[in-house]
Amino acid sequence: MESFSVLPPEARRLEGKVALITGGASGVGASTARLFYKHGAKVVIADMQDELGHSVCKELNPQSTTFVHCDVTKETDVENAVNHAVSMYGKLDIMYNNAGIGGENKYNILENTQADFEQVMRVNLVGPFLGTKHAARVMIPARKGSIINTVSVSSIMGGLAPPAYTSSKTAVIGLMKNTAVELGRFGIRVNCVSPYVILTPLAKDFVRQYEEGTLNLYSNLKGEVLKPEGVAEAALFLGSDDSKYVSGHNLVIDGGFSIVNQGFCMYPQ
Repeated sequence: MESFSVLPPEARRLEGKVALITGGASGVGASTARLFYKHGAKVVIADMQDELGHSVCKELNPQSTTFVHCDVTKETDVENAVNHAVSMYGKLDIMYNNAGIGGENKYNILENTQADFEQVMRVNLVGPFLGTKHAARVMIPARKGSIINTVSVSSIMGGLAPPAYTSSKTAVIGLMKNTAVELGRFGIRVNCVSPYVILTPLAKDFVRQYEEGTLNLYSNLKGEVLKPEGVAEAALFLGSDDSKYVSGHNLVIDGGFSIVNQGFCMYPQ
């Protein structure tokens, strides 16, 4: 397989940086791994999908990208992933807490189980907590770093997803704000990206109307459809020095969806 090429040195926005991406074997995570590598970063993909993770590394460059098996609900796995990045490349500049699950496709709270709610919270909230904790452990001595969390437009709007998913993503915003305040004195930035629905397998599991055309009906920004690459571009901005004074921010990538009340809007959608 032909290696994925990098940009010329003058165009690379992550030259010399080391990034760890959870859930990096597919979807948004894989798109981000490709983009970070393209911009000169050394990339560690942490995921439970071993075959896919190794495939992405082979596609890129085994010298600059590595895979480590990681269940983000297990602290030993997350700790090991961070240690792996440091042992392989000497440091950690970017921690991207991207791994997540949708949970049961049930919008009625009476139909939701405690077991599913707790599992979604473990992956979507405890995962970023552990990622942030262990990234901070190695970033504090370096007195710099960027921690990014994949959240969702559901973090600022209700009724778009099942209860567990909405609750977990909203909670990550609180985690981000608290850690941005705490870690700012060490030069560490903490931010979130909150995308609109993206056409990935995760979305297909619990979005009622999955077809691209149907999703576009509800989008405020016509002529564009959000893809994993669009979220990767936002993560690139937050991971690079272009955002060196951005911290405690939730970057919403929804084409204006969250500012529109469809019931009261006076403009044709």
